[in-house]
Amino acid sequence: MPSVQVDLADRAYPVLVEPGLLGQAGEAICNAGLSGLRAAILSDETVARLHSGALIASLEAAGFKPTLHTVAAGEASKSMSQAESLCREMIRAGHDRKSLVIALGGGVVGDLAGFVASIFYRGIPFVQIPTTIVAQVDSSVGGKTGVNVGEGKNLIGVFHQPRLVLVDPETLRTLPDREFREGFAEAIKHAAIRDAAMLDDLAAFDPAGRDVPADLIARNIAIKARVVEADEHETLGIRALLNFGHTIGHGIEAAVPYGEMLHGEAISLGIRAALFLSERHAGFSAADSAKVIRLLEFYHLPLVLPQSIATETIMEKLAKDKKFSAGAIRFVVLDALGSAKVINTVSAEDLREAIENLRGEV
Repeated sequence: MPSVQVDLADRAYPVLVEPGLLGQAGEAICNAGLSGLRAAILSDETVARLHSGALIASLEAAGFKPTLHTVAAGEASKSMSQAESLCREMIRAGHDRKSLVIALGGGVVGDLAGFVASIFYRGIPFVQIPTTIVAQVDSSVGGKTGVNVGEGKNLIGVFHQPRLVLVDPETLRTLPDREFREGFAEAIKHAAIRDAAMLDDLAAFDPAGRDVPADLIARNIAIKARVVEADEHETLGIRALLNFGHTIGHGIEAAVPYGEMLHGEAISLGIRAALFLSERHAGFSAADSAKVIRLLEFYHLPLVLPQSIATETIMEKLAKDKKFSAGAIRFVVLDALGSAKVINTVSAEDLREAIENLRGEV
């Protein structure tokens, strides 16, 4: 079984990756030292219908008393009101500070469930069981939890590390094509900033297939884990490298109604914009930009910004982004494939130019 250890001293935890692991979740959670706790499964309605039965059976077989709590699928569920609703529902179901939260779903569920676990009775343990590419290779690891507000994504949240992450690649087979493909934007990001050789591996994978190699998922998780270990709370500028493509990408995602554009789709556009600025500000080669863009195209990810999304609306969202410090723009660029850095020479006018460049064909 491929596994990755996230080494954070007394908050260290393993990430296990294996086909069929969902059916062994109860045993794995016990082995992580979490036996004897009541388990609140937080999921969305779609994922719960597909996968909660196997998880509940595994938990009950391991001696847990699970309860299932669902939200509507989609980004709109990642809200303060939904977090409060789930907390109250868990209290009514008899949960307390000796309970455990299990996040079963994609990035929305993971972020929301982790946030609920961080505030419920002032913080209880939680386990991530991600069921999308985005969540498996990226968002389930690192302890960032939070909810959205009208002003932008993930602006209300807290660092709360999971105690265990269980990745079952077989859950990916139930994803619709669009949701399956969008997650590879995060894998392409990881390759671009830390592992240039992975770009070729991703190009060799058939996106029409659903058998994502466990080793490929673990390789992405290892990149995320090493960065998180070096800068858990994003205070040293190292963890910020994971935001490659996300500054403009989040602005685009927040400029339309939540859920209208999937996270990975917005990040694909953000990566193209970041490549444009990498060429301008870090001497990144046009040939290497083209290689990354061809890979985004290969996964059928969007690269042209719709005219209906106004540049100034995106800029308004950017101004409230967490990646701005005292109003200054900290932007992640590539100086070579597999090598990223944070710079402060990108101006607001540069951002506008990069956004406008997205309106032209590749």
